[in-house]
Amino acid sequence: MEVRIYRPAKTATQSGRAKTARWVLEHSPRGQRAVDDLMGWTGSDDTTQQLSLSFATKQQAVAYARRRGLAYVVEEPQTRTVRPKSYADNFIRKT
Repeated sequence: MEVRIYRPAKTATQSGRAKTARWVLEHSPRGQRAVDDLMGWTGSDDTTQQLSLSFATKQQAVAYARRRGLAYVVEEPQTRTVRPKSYADNFIRKT
């Protein structure tokens, strides 16, 4: 079983960066999903997909995966580039 360790990105619907400092460990899907004939819902018998663990540091998440004997993949977060802007820059004439 393989797990993915990553730091979540900022949500697009919120301006804050809450819940982006912690590292998340999620299990990758083991089986295929099936569509229920009666209701049309998609389901799976793999309950590990419902489990998501969070850790304060990447080292803690990696140590947990090693203790449990899980194969893991660490996805490093992308760096955020902040370009300083000024309101006055909107009115600069470009020739």
